[in-house]
Amino acid sequence: MGTSVQVTPLCGVYSENPLCYLLSIDGFNFLMDCGWNDHFDPNLLQPLSRVSTKVDAVLLSHPDVLHLGALPYAMKHLGLTSPVYSTEPVYRLGLLTMYDHYLSRRQISDFDLFTLDDIDTAFQNVTRLTYSQSCHLSDKGEGIVIAPHVTGHLLGGTVWKITKDGEDVVYAVDFNHRKERHLNGTVLESFVRPAVLITDAYNALNNQLYKRQRDQEFIEAILKALRADGNVLLPVETAGRALELILILEHYWAQQHLSFPIFFLTNVATSTIDYVKSFLEWMSDSIAKSFEHTRDNAFLLKHVNLIINKSELEKIAEVPKVVLASMASLEVGFSHDIFVEWATEAKNLVLFTEKGQFGTLARMLQVDPPPKAVKVTLSKRVPLVGDELKAYEEEQNRIKKEEALKVTLSKEEELRASHGSDANVADPMVIDVSSSHISSASGSRSSGHLDIFIDGFIPPATSVAPMFPFFETKAEWDDYGEVINPDDYIMKEEDQDQALMQGDLDGKLEEGSAHLLLDSAPSKVISNEITVQVKCGLTYMDFEGRSDGRSVKSIISHVAPLKLVLVHGSAEATEHLKQHCIKHVCPHVYAPHIEETIDVTSDLCAYKVQLSERLMSNVLLKKLGDYEIAWVDAEVGKTNDMLTLLPLSSAPPTHKSVLIGDLKLADFKQFLASQGVQVEFTGGALRCGEHVTLRKISDASQKGGTGGQQILIEGPLTEEYYKIRKHLYSQFYLL
Repeated sequence: MGTSVQVTPLCGVYSENPLCYLLSIDGFNFLMDCGWNDHFDPNLLQPLSRVSTKVDAVLLSHPDVLHLGALPYAMKHLGLTSPVYSTEPVYRLGLLTMYDHYLSRRQISDFDLFTLDDIDTAFQNVTRLTYSQSCHLSDKGEGIVIAPHVTGHLLGGTVWKITKDGEDVVYAVDFNHRKERHLNGTVLESFVRPAVLITDAYNALNNQLYKRQRDQEFIEAILKALRADGNVLLPVETAGRALELILILEHYWAQQHLSFPIFFLTNVATSTIDYVKSFLEWMSDSIAKSFEHTRDNAFLLKHVNLIINKSELEKIAEVPKVVLASMASLEVGFSHDIFVEWATEAKNLVLFTEKGQFGTLARMLQVDPPPKAVKVTLSKRVPLVGDELKAYEEEQNRIKKEEALKVTLSKEEELRASHGSDANVADPMVIDVSSSHISSASGSRSSGHLDIFIDGFIPPATSVAPMFPFFETKAEWDDYGEVINPDDYIMKEEDQDQALMQGDLDGKLEEGSAHLLLDSAPSKVISNEITVQVKCGLTYMDFEGRSDGRSVKSIISHVAPLKLVLVHGSAEATEHLKQHCIKHVCPHVYAPHIEETIDVTSDLCAYKVQLSERLMSNVLLKKLGDYEIAWVDAEVGKTNDMLTLLPLSSAPPTHKSVLIGDLKLADFKQFLASQGVQVEFTGGALRCGEHVTLRKISDASQKGGTGGQQILIEGPLTEEYYKIRKHLYSQFYLL
């Protein structure tokens, strides 16, 4: 049998709930994403709580709450202690996203599921990888290699490729094949015939507009509202698709010389853009090349103003404006407060760029037709005053006294225990009386022996020392002096990260957030439920950055996995994609339910063999890209209970020549032109010279193009024919 692979969904199947899946490869348990929703509902994490202690590694794919929101809670309350892997942008932007959510929650409630310290602790365990970087696991994961690849959805977003014994398991959710302003498209299509592909059915039933048409309608809708003296609210996530929207607005404002102000409002807006400026190598080729040649950073924003305090927005004159504010769900955050203020005026516009999560205010407003009125809860944190403040202070003093008393008693107990077990403490001086006497015969006082009289306190062996305990630390010395440990003087990387992050946050949070961070003043939350008349315009445009249904089907067909697992999507979308893939991709398609474990172990038989030195000494290797290849004729033997390839005991049989390579007719056309051959495409074939034609024939029975390529060369056997055939052979490696 091949590598053992089992998949167990913990959340996010047959629904649009957060993503969280347990993937077991030969007994090594990966937690693929650790998402939560904007309600932070602990009930969603019940399946995770039952397996969290068994997790060996966590792989994060995107820097938003749906993919990593439960990480701090799971590490604090559910016993999750395993190492975490992600890309650098997912680590940085995910950290800021969690900060923003926590601060937004704390401003309107006594949110206590996790704290800022819990967020810091969770992200300290993250190992950051670059795209295509192979990470070899050790110990229990020996032999497993993980590597992140471009997903095209969010900055740093990852398609995870996990390899064991030559078999690939690919986890690709929320991928996007389109190249956008700040991101390249996914590289998922470059993976062919993995043993298992885990992907989502989120957009299986949706089709998208062309990018240019969508962008044009987006700008027209915004300008229509602004020119009618209205304001435009774009509810966005902290560090997700907002980056693409910011670049679109920057481009059109600069192109059309528009003067309407634009604001990006989150608790960490400044820090977000500061980090994004340093992530150019993770962005699209056009942004990287622009910076390389002109040193222009696409995120040196000239038209978008970064603010972290709603009061700054209120200081702006009453002019039409565009505000991108967190959160996208409208449940909490600045977007919630601004919606309540602007919804009552028909000239204003709320433009949704992504589907709201189920049960949120945003999802409620996206139905057709939208509601005319909605009930919302307005909450605010205010300082305690009067009797409430006095009662709070008395309670805090009582708690402090109790804690101090507990600490004192604990220290005394520890002190007694430590000295009671120390054999060297309180040993009385032992006197040998028989050897202590006065010599009367001696005439000199100095030459005599004196008795020793003990007059003082001799503690019993079980008592505490009559002095303060002191434990001397002995230093080690060598020929050069005292031996030091260099690690004692090196600042740990995570400490540097936290210091840097703290420096970014200092002075950038609004006053209310600063109070929350420092707990500088006792406060309480007051809430008021009101009914908001929705008179403003409500529009939804798809800027989610996911491949649509037609593209998803095409990409899966091209990848052609041996086994396919579908997750994250509505029940209707999941069943639709499942039936399509069974018919057109592969017969082994699974769509498991929550906590249903499916075995997707490969049917291939794989064996580990070692190559003997005698065999390798006679092998001629040829370079092929990053690899070296050779044709080997050998026989299988055993060396120290290990399968080994040994040289043949008889003469090796002859074999047909094998041409290795992947010919693209467009590239070959350019090559022939450079060799002076007249060449052109005609009817899907390559016409070379006057009489020779090249055709590329694909084998329909080989899904994903993994079978042998067939290149058909037609023409009379002339000098031109042999010349072109020679050029054709030069494009391949001959074994």
